[in-house]
Amino acid sequence: MNELVTGDAVVLGLRPAKLPSRALAVVIDLVVVWAAYIAVSIILAIATDSLDTAAVAALAVASFLLIPVGVPIAVETLSHGRSLGKLACGLRVVRDDGGPIRFRHALVRGAIGVVELLMSFGVIASIASLVSARGRRVGDLFAGTLVVRERVPADRAPAVPPPPPWLVGRFSELDLSSVPDDLWLAVRQYLTRMRQLDPGVGWSMSQRLASDLAACTGVPLPPGVPPAAYLAAVVNERQARDARRTFGAAADGRSTPAAHVAPVVPVGGQHVRPRLTHRPEDTQPQDARRWDVRPVTAEPASTGERPADPPASGFAPPA
Repeated sequence: MNELVTGDAVVLGLRPAKLPSRALAVVIDLVVVWAAYIAVSIILAIATDSLDTAAVAALAVASFLLIPVGVPIAVETLSHGRSLGKLACGLRVVRDDGGPIRFRHALVRGAIGVVELLMSFGVIASIASLVSARGRRVGDLFAGTLVVRERVPADRAPAVPPPPPWLVGRFSELDLSSVPDDLWLAVRQYLTRMRQLDPGVGWSMSQRLASDLAACTGVPLPPGVPPAAYLAAVVNERQARDARRTFGAAADGRSTPAAHVAPVVPVGGQHVRPRLTHRPEDTQPQDARRWDVRPVTAEPASTGERPADPPASGFAPPA
């Protein structure tokens, strides 16, 4: 399975589509689009029989720009990356960070697709897909998109864990426009695989990602909030904004309580237990224990012996 992997060996659950499935999806889309274009051209030819040559040529150019170019862009925008061919093949166009595409992404893909798909009969797109490690064509590179396999078994598609309930909605005022897509991708990759990482490595990664994310937003990391919980809460806020922008207020991700995720696991012979970090009084520290997963050395077992008195230092405590 060809998955997206970061330099920290964290695997993302999105699987890039292979060239054969992408080619089949493009063929289906082109058959539908060109059938509609031919039908519209015949109707226009009959309806504009009495017009002069310049008007007929203008209508022909307009119909070409509207149907083979404009219709795929509109379909990908309205369906959020699922054209008819991609829907039949179980594919979807997403952003580099795994989020839904917008009009600008579909516009860039469609405009460049005229050259690499229509004018070159798919030769340029095929070569680019074979050369690219993720199977992306030129339009995907310029648009910052990726075609992925959407039909993934539930047990093989790790999901981003929801944040603790006391953090849901806390970052609704953050400005997330300056956060780059590659940082979002790294955060999603960490959250989907954090329970499979060594606690020490996972803790250092969460601290680094939280620091980078806080630097991009311009707001420092809140004191007492574990870095992993902070990352999950900010990702949840971004997903809620995308859902509201796409589906309206009814899709607000903060309307349902989030489930708890406990990423604490023993590793090797080292005892790992959650450590509670001091936090303000308005937070819920019991829930924070599920996210603070720093490795702690095991406490020595009690032997029943009285510990030795410390050496005399000449200091007498006050009575």
